[in-house]
Amino acid sequence: MGVNVFDLAMPVLCLVLMAGCSPESTPDIGTAGLDRALRLVVEDVVKENDNVYAAALAINGPDAGIEWRGAAGAADSGGRVENSADRPVRIASNTKTYVAAAVLRLAEEGRLSLDDPIASHLPDETIALLEGDGYRPGDMTIRHVLTHTSGLYDHSDSQKYGEAILADPQHEWTRSEQLEAAIEWGDPWGEPGEIYTYCDTGYVLLGGIIEQASGLSLPVAVRSLLHFEALDLKSTWWEALEPAPEGVPDRAHQYIDEVDTTAFDPSFDLFGGGGLVATVGDMAVFYRALFTGRVFSDPSTLQLMLTTVDGARARPDADDTALAPGAYRMGIWVMEIEGVTAYAHSGFWGTAAAYVPELDLAVAATVNQNKAKEAMWELVGRSIAVVKRTASGTTT
Repeated sequence: MGVNVFDLAMPVLCLVLMAGCSPESTPDIGTAGLDRALRLVVEDVVKENDNVYAAALAINGPDAGIEWRGAAGAADSGGRVENSADRPVRIASNTKTYVAAAVLRLAEEGRLSLDDPIASHLPDETIALLEGDGYRPGDMTIRHVLTHTSGLYDHSDSQKYGEAILADPQHEWTRSEQLEAAIEWGDPWGEPGEIYTYCDTGYVLLGGIIEQASGLSLPVAVRSLLHFEALDLKSTWWEALEPAPEGVPDRAHQYIDEVDTTAFDPSFDLFGGGGLVATVGDMAVFYRALFTGRVFSDPSTLQLMLTTVDGARARPDADDTALAPGAYRMGIWVMEIEGVTAYAHSGFWGTAAAYVPELDLAVAATVNQNKAKEAMWELVGRSIAVVKRTASGTTT
């Protein structure tokens, strides 16, 4: 096991789902009880939410003796194909965690600094576009973009973007088109460092910065920097930018209300703000690896990734659903789930992943539905609650 930078006293969760736990230390709930409880959680989320047609869940805590995957519902719109945790999904903004980690790996290798202005890592035409809309890319740093404090307007925040996608689901968007949309549809929120506002456009720029700094395509760079092969992430890939792995089942269908978006061209969310396809199992493996010393070379890099952003304020029209300034770090945010601190991210299609340091546990889930975020977090929260009860040896 790698270094765990949290340096916490982790409870021993010997659930005999993996070898190495003595019978004396096994909680009364036992392996069968844990399996049954988690399966009920996944099944209930599908049964109790009319617009959730399928759900999948993975829990990864091998050093603690927990590794579980399960699914419920139908993987296709006709209800003919049973869902499985082995079916990958578009993970949308969960991709931002991977992108931020790749940027930090490049910083570890000395190929960029987080305090570099983005103007030194992007093409002249991109810089000209930004300057033409009143931005100052010479003052906007990579750190600002990672933490959503750049002041950039988010193209995906405009109603026009959603309308354009639904009007022509097969349109092949480019990175330049998305930046041009941000320029056309909105103005800067403020100077770099002044305003926190979540921004896909910034992470699209980070995708370009990764390519420029590494000299590689985005898929090849991220795959190499984050050790996909060593982590055995065989069901994770950049859709349309690299071939799907052999032997991986078809993606599970994903929805906006009743609209089956499975055949939508992936380019509308591809270049860094999103773009990865993965199983919940691979997501859980990656999130735990990130927090237990298997991705970064130096433990202090993870501490940097989780550093609170100081000084930025919420944008003027922020509502109660927006993350407060400081909650978002670099490709990850901090929240409380079932009474424990978790580092998490979510994605447009109802995907979420979280790492709970107190339990040394990663959880990844999907409800395959944009309009069911409450059900998504219910799936994450109830599964963590089951593990907490198991750890304490209780069944209620």
